[in-house]
Amino acid sequence: MADRKMTNQYLEDYAVGQVYRTGRLRIDKEQIFAFAAQFDPQPYHLDEDAARQSVFGGLAASGWHTAALTMRLLVEGEFRPADGILGVGFES
Repeated sequence: MADRKMTNQYLEDYAVGQVYRTGRLRIDKEQIFAFAAQFDPQPYHLDEDAARQSVFGGLAASGWHTAALTMRLLVEGEFRPADGILGVGFES
């Protein structure tokens, strides 16, 4: 795992258009099924036949799963705001 020492970067330290890189994650069908079975057991996450009949037209990973994966990439990536990455104010 990368060094997670926080630096003190605040909003005024960031520029419009600045880019931060993250790693990559590859998710397979078994991981989609496992997450869904435990946390979001809807048919289009667990059953390929049912998923084909859904609005997605095929198997879809849970939005909660993709949010968790995104958080992992953010935490392990280059973006390091002071006090960490928080969900405070997310609704705004």
